[in-house]
Amino acid sequence: MKKFIYMFDEGNKDMKNLLGGKGANLAEMTNIGLPVPPGFTITTEACSEFYNQDKKIWDELKDEICENIKKLEEKTGKTFGHGENPLLVSVRSGAAVSMPGMMDTILNLGLNDITVESLAAITNNERLAWDSYRRFIQMFGDVVKEVPKYKFDIIMDKVKEAKGITSDLDLDVDDLKLITKKFKNLYAEETGEDFYSDPMEQLISAVKAVFNSWNNPRAIIYRELNEITGLPGTAVNVQSMVFGNMGTNSGTGVAFTRNPATGENKIFGEYLMNAQGEDVVAGIRTPESIDKLAEEMPDMFEQFMNICHTLEKHYKDMQDMEFTIERGKFYMLQTRNGKRTSKAAINIAVDMVEEGLITKEEAILRIDPKSIDQLLHKTFSKDGLKEAKEIGEGLAASPGAASGKVYFDCKSIKENGGGILVRVETSPEDIEGMNIAEGILTVRGGMTSHAAVVARGMGKCCVCGCSELTINEEKKELESRGVVIKEGEFISLDGSSGKVYLGEVPKSEIELSGAFEKFISWVDEVRTLGIRMNADTPRDCAAGLKFGAEGIGLCRTEHMFFGEERIWAVREMIVSNSRLERDRALAKIYPFQKKDFCDIFELMNGKPVNVRLLDPPLHEFLPKGEADQKKLAELMGKPFNVIQERISYLHEVNPMLGHRGCRLAITYPEIYEMQAKAIIEAAIETKEKGIEVNPEIMIPLVVEKNELKYVKERITEAIEEIFAKKKTRIDYKVGTMVEVPRACLTADEIAEEAEFFSFGTNDLTQITFGFSRDDAGKFIKEYVDKGVFEKDPFISIDKNGVGQLMKMAIEKGRKTRPNIKLGICGEHGGEPRSVEFCNELGLDYVSCSPYRLLIAKIAAAQGKIKQGK
Repeated sequence: MKKFIYMFDEGNKDMKNLLGGKGANLAEMTNIGLPVPPGFTITTEACSEFYNQDKKIWDELKDEICENIKKLEEKTGKTFGHGENPLLVSVRSGAAVSMPGMMDTILNLGLNDITVESLAAITNNERLAWDSYRRFIQMFGDVVKEVPKYKFDIIMDKVKEAKGITSDLDLDVDDLKLITKKFKNLYAEETGEDFYSDPMEQLISAVKAVFNSWNNPRAIIYRELNEITGLPGTAVNVQSMVFGNMGTNSGTGVAFTRNPATGENKIFGEYLMNAQGEDVVAGIRTPESIDKLAEEMPDMFEQFMNICHTLEKHYKDMQDMEFTIERGKFYMLQTRNGKRTSKAAINIAVDMVEEGLITKEEAILRIDPKSIDQLLHKTFSKDGLKEAKEIGEGLAASPGAASGKVYFDCKSIKENGGGILVRVETSPEDIEGMNIAEGILTVRGGMTSHAAVVARGMGKCCVCGCSELTINEEKKELESRGVVIKEGEFISLDGSSGKVYLGEVPKSEIELSGAFEKFISWVDEVRTLGIRMNADTPRDCAAGLKFGAEGIGLCRTEHMFFGEERIWAVREMIVSNSRLERDRALAKIYPFQKKDFCDIFELMNGKPVNVRLLDPPLHEFLPKGEADQKKLAELMGKPFNVIQERISYLHEVNPMLGHRGCRLAITYPEIYEMQAKAIIEAAIETKEKGIEVNPEIMIPLVVEKNELKYVKERITEAIEEIFAKKKTRIDYKVGTMVEVPRACLTADEIAEEAEFFSFGTNDLTQITFGFSRDDAGKFIKEYVDKGVFEKDPFISIDKNGVGQLMKMAIEKGRKTRPNIKLGICGEHGGEPRSVEFCNELGLDYVSCSPYRLLIAKIAAAQGKIKQGK
């Protein structure tokens, strides 16, 4: 028969998948000789079987529970449910991955009208017995029978009010007996049955409740937020009770071996005398700092500190512990690797390397790359958030904290020198306003929408897809959760949580420490995957270089077209009907383009700069309002109706699959010719200043070798003109962005013309799945929630589909051109799982927004370490 229960002395810390984290660690502490109250663990496999059995505790498991209760009686010398020395137990959850506070706990199980008297007699403490009994009824009613906890609290408050007292400690035995009676009456009213008096029936019901808590809403949400998948369920730990509420020589506490907020190597925690565990975390009483225990009970404090040192040395990590002192005897109830801030995680990892506890590689593997976002952006202060009024929640698209006045268009943002840009959705035309804004808030759009992608690239706080928001552009106001905010009034955005707050919320600054710099130097030693940045402006470049960018993997030239002084020339070029007119307009744009590249090449100082030639559909640059359309007609000296007809003609039904990328260069080769000339002339002029240059020209959306060959020939001829004019030459590369499945399938042919491939995984994902990346956010979450997809493919590379196309393109490309340079520049370039996958594939580099560079570096190092294992 399958074994579903293990006594603590039968397990160890390596059995987390079976015993859960709590059970495995209780077993480990037992086996290394620490004072742990005896008990047993019902396995995670039993939880899985519970759901197979239609959420019922089957007979064989009941028998096994009974057998292990007998073993527990033998170990403790107590009897369960009767006798002069009653055995009471706690029943607690414990999944393989720590989920603090997410599932349910029941203390003092085994009490009834008979055993409460036995407990009072053997402890010579009648108050303890009845205090424990009323606690048990409340917890059992809440957890097992879903009687709302507040209804029990109301009874407590009324009894205290009648006596004129405020503290639970001031309740005497008679008060507690009265409360217990009232609790049982409430239980009967709410459930339609008397409170269970049979301890075995209590235990079976409690185990069932803990199994059920695996799928309670808060546990499900916690797993979603922390990307915890693939676990069979929770284990259940049944442990003999020890009492911290036995008087002034008893107590309970929670502590960390190091400070979980800062990482300081100093014990951090709280305790309460004459209390049970729930009192510390529930906020019913104000606990004391753990340091004070050294004064109050020096022997207990010394024993605890020795245990802390033992556990840290044994687990080689900062520990989060729970303990109880019963009549001057110390007991450990839990240890686990403690949750910590990203700042603390870095400091602890570096300290432990220097203390000789762990290696540099182990330190690197301990840091969650995504958590580094916390260190790179301002955050709201904890006190500020406590006071703040939440008015909405969307997607946490780009981290950071931003407060500012609300404006609904870029013109107002520019006129007022900043603020929060609030839009239904953004477009490339909003780029200047986004650049000036403190933060961006949209009603529509997902994690790879225009607003999200651009905001991350800029390091701007952004909340997307806040669908509960209603914008009235005519009245210039927004409404959410019954609150109306007019233009010019303040709101605050938390790009790390997706929450929107009313008014200004105070912020706190976080600086990168010396420990962080040391940690990143170790990361750079280990990784082999190059890390470049997506950057379109000198400001982006400066931000990325600060974080150690090794070049630019994607410079989007279209973002350079939207400045007020150049957008009209761009529009003039687009609506022109002849090559002559287009050349005239392009001549106006040329000096701006050249200066942009000069500035970037100068800053990058010899690092590779990969410039993507114009990619989006032309209609995105055209004026949408009648006033701007009339202005364009006047500038070009053409009738208004002619301009309107041209704009209408250029409109596309499905522009993302339409006339864009290299298709523009087939139709209008002069556009790419101008851009190539600007790139190369800027590179030559920069080199003449004594600054090294390394330009790479990328032709987007190629699907066919001959397409690339035609465009490459046009831009090569244009570049040769510059060489002849300048009487000098420089090295440069021409390659393509691989973002269409056909390009992957024919990569061996395309590599005949391309010196490099850069995977554009946003579009490659979109076209492979047949999902619109701007609209998929409306339903992709359902796919993930219902287990159809493990991850949103726009967030993490789909290895089985998109990943296989990439692998094919890499193999075919290298077969034709062994030294071809390979990179990725889609949004996946800054997502840890995707970066690890790129390391597996053998890419030369990944490219991501400047503010994701450190995330990518750590993920690349982790991928390399895992490869070597």
